Amino acid sequence: MLTSTSEIIKYCQEEGISFPEMVLREEVEKFETDPKEVLEELGRMLDVMEESTQNYLDQPSDLGLGMINGFAHKMMVYKDQDSLVGPDLAQAMAMALSTFESNSSMGRIVAAPTAGSAGILPAALMYIKAKEDLDREDLVQGLLVSVGLGQIIGYYATFAGAEGGCQAECGSAAAMAAGCLVYLKKGSLDQVFQAAAIALVNVLGLVCDPIAGLVEYPCTFRNASGLMNALISADMALAGTRSVVPFEEVAQAMKEVGDAMVESLRETGTGGLAATKTGSQIRKDFFKKNGVHIE
Repeated sequence: MLTSTSEIIKYCQEEGISFPEMVLREEVEKFETDPKEVLEELGRMLDVMEESTQNYLDQPSDLGLGMINGFAHKMMVYKDQDSLVGPDLAQAMAMALSTFESNSSMGRIVAAPTAGSAGILPAALMYIKAKEDLDREDLVQGLLVSVGLGQIIGYYATFAGAEGGCQAECGSAAAMAAGCLVYLKKGSLDQVFQAAAIALVNVLGLVCDPIAGLVEYPCTFRNASGLMNALISADMALAGTRSVVPFEEVAQAMKEVGDAMVESLRETGTGGLAATKTGSQIRKDFFKKNGVHIE
């Protein structure tokens, strides 16, 4: 597996193949399977992604704890009310929230790369599908790009909030989505890597501090903002701006930053927003409701 972006670009040029073709080739070799099976599995994942982005657009979610109930539906209602970002982007945020609420309601999602960041890539794909009138095959190729970017992150760093904070979850998802968006906008492979690097740079140091240890708040907002991070990072790369530090080195920096985080800010639910007066009370109420007394 090639893990240097410059080596990957050189390899694709020498072999006369695209980045998705390279990723597919590696998947086939790694799992000793047929290319058709890999593409069919990605197609099934795409179907789940699309479904999850639609689940709570037309009806409010009811998730029990009440922290993020109906957020996706609220965004859909708001999208046509002179929103600052316009109706298309407001709807894209609603789709990210819908997928996140699907996860919180134990619905089907694709952890891309984690359940806590599952709303970002699906919303990005559905947004660009509508904007560019893309077909299923296009989106599957985009997913292959995301897989390849995820492999690089996984090699150098981590996807686990418990190891690297939310930068490792929503940051990684945004990077994977940003590169995917650039590819689907017919940007160069270098621009794909630039977009992924920019998206990670934007959230270096983002902590994981879920209230009551539940993957709900503030995670839901970070899925919506992660989507927007992917979109602006893709646009910056397509415009010609560049990350001074290459993508793989940004991933290494993310690992270093994550290692330096104190335990309370790595998904333990004991620091940051989770440790506020309100967060602590919600945690006590939640455990009391489930028959557990905590101080």
